Amino acid sequence: MTTIYHNPRCSKSREALQILEAHNEAVEIIHYLDTPPTVEELQSLLTLLHKKPKDIVRKNETLWKEKYRDKKLSGKRLLKILAKNPQLIERPIVIKKDKAIVARPPESVKEIL
Repeated sequence: MTTIYHNPRCSKSREALQILEAHNEAVEIIHYLDTPPTVEELQSLLTLLHKKPKDIVRKNETLWKEKYRDKKLSGKRLLKILAKNPQLIERPIVIKKDKAIVARPPESVKEIL
């Protein structure tokens, strides 16, 4: 089973999902804006991604620019911000077994198939 943290309004997320479906992957779709990941789930994702919290922040989002861009934030604090404001999480994130990737560009999802 492959899991995608998906935003259906995002063209990159839709493209990644199409690639998964074209490869006949059984896909669990998590609409993370509707059901945001917890701090613990985000930490698990980061472990699979081999990334730090700052690496999965959408830095061009207005909310980020207005409230957080110029602040010194610990990783723990940033995880809480991402859990509370899931629109700040880079998308799509795709997980297969013990591997995960931020599928930008969408074609990069093929790396874990």
